[in-house]
Amino acid sequence: MTTDDASMSSGEALERASEKHEELVEQWQGRWEGLFPKKHPLVVLNTGNGKGKTTAALGVTMRAWGRGWKICWLQFIKSKTSNYGETRAARRMGIEMIPLGDGFTWLSKDIEHDKALARECWALAREKIESAEFDLVVLDEITYPITYGWLDVEDVIEVLRNRPQDVDVIMTGRDAHPRLVEFADTVTEMTEVKHVYQSGVKAQPGIDY
Repeated sequence: MTTDDASMSSGEALERASEKHEELVEQWQGRWEGLFPKKHPLVVLNTGNGKGKTTAALGVTMRAWGRGWKICWLQFIKSKTSNYGETRAARRMGIEMIPLGDGFTWLSKDIEHDKALARECWALAREKIESAEFDLVVLDEITYPITYGWLDVEDVIEVLRNRPQDVDVIMTGRDAHPRLVEFADTVTEMTEVKHVYQSGVKAQPGIDY
């Protein structure tokens, strides 16, 4: 560590690290046009009743961002006004993260409104996927509107099957439709062994949101 590095504030250090990352990304992207070439673009599905589905997708996002990929998140349940830790991080990292839901649907007093929001989110997700502008598109909690019958699972699969070359997709959410499980390249089922919530501890900022 240089004397200059030691004297920098944490904010200055973060800004310098971000600048270095941008320089590296520009170097990588200068080797080709368009999306990063992939040996085998994947559709990944994180499902199950255990914690970690969205968290795992965030981990892959971090890895992809480090490779200079362009990333887009579409959040089907999280409210448009949400400002979670990942939302704040995405803004700082230059990742497009779009919450288009209205909170937890099982608490909703207006299901028709929620249906309309889910369809709006899917229309935008389809646009992002088909644009061929993003190396990675994350469809966070998309399993719920499919399970509720608000989105046609075959329509979703058709878009994923015919997506542009070199676009990876991650889907998350409980109770994934059997057709999604069949179609996806990699499926992980999160199994809850124990959760601190059962002891009365509420969700923790930085860990859960």
